[in-house]
Amino acid sequence: MIRRTLYLFTHPALYILLTLAVYALSLRLHRRWAWIHPLLSASVALIFLLWALHIPYASYNTGGGVFTILLGPATVALGVPMYKQGIKLKATLPRLSLVVFAGSAVGMGTAGGVASLCGASHQMVMSALPKSVTTPIAIEVSRSLHGDPAITAAMVLLTGLLGSVIGPGILRLVRIPHDHAVGAAVGASSHAIGTASLFRSSEVRGSVSSLAMALAGIFTSVLAMLLNLYWRARGAGHPW
Repeated sequence: MIRRTLYLFTHPALYILLTLAVYALSLRLHRRWAWIHPLLSASVALIFLLWALHIPYASYNTGGGVFTILLGPATVALGVPMYKQGIKLKATLPRLSLVVFAGSAVGMGTAGGVASLCGASHQMVMSALPKSVTTPIAIEVSRSLHGDPAITAAMVLLTGLLGSVIGPGILRLVRIPHDHAVGAAVGASSHAIGTASLFRSSEVRGSVSSLAMALAGIFTSVLAMLLNLYWRARGAGHPW
């Protein structure tokens, strides 16, 4: 009996089912009380369950990690509504590109600047720079800058959750209602999590956010490459 119980708690299928069940419950709560964000409530519930049951994250990740693998195809799938809105998006592409580039540069600068002012190490500063792009890109950018990919992944998750929860509300507060403006702001700052939250209210906003997210990934990668080239040109290598 003990062996069967231990086997159950190490089987990946258990944690896949647990994740799906918690997220399904979070969606039900969101439909009843709209202010409860499903991703945030599901994350908090999973953290509490793992803590209460003394389940190591490594054990949970044997099954929960499947959803990380699916993140790539899910991100690519966001291109479908973007294609459906292609004509409208094509007309705004130059302006959108400029806005997203500025947002990416400011996002990297403020993330690194705040971390530096708080006394963070160079590695931590570099880990914070790509926090606003989708996880696969952020991890590779972090590695290229000699940051810590694990810390970057955590920052990306927190950034996406915060952006999806409070981002649209802040934009309403400052009276920015235009669908393209909202989509560009959320996509450039809150990547796939923020984009997915917009699709629940507007396909146009979600489509613009998808495009902004893709552009932010490109611009952040280019800016990181320029940082590397700058340090090499100085002949001093990385500052750490």
